[in-house]
Amino acid sequence: MSEKDAKINCPTFQKQEQIIEDITTKINSAKGISEKAEFAEELRKEVDVLLSCPDYNQESTDCGNCRFIANMRKKAADLVIKAKKLA
Repeated sequence: MSEKDAKINCPTFQKQEQIIEDITTKINSAKGISEKAEFAEELRKEVDVLLSCPDYNQESTDCGNCRFIANMRKKAADLVIKAKKLA
């Protein structure tokens, strides 16, 4: 099973995933750190939707995977934002 074949069965994740992928593409194609940081701020807001999901169930594998992915993306966004502050 490839990464693209793996699915998290959650309508909230599916909706946010498309938004997050679009923002990630913008970050990757941005030219300067300031522009990347702007998109990283957007990414952090969209990831927070997943991290604050009212339907979170700690017993659910899908929820656990979603939470793990969301936390990793938030850390990545925070690194880009921090890089801008250091520049």
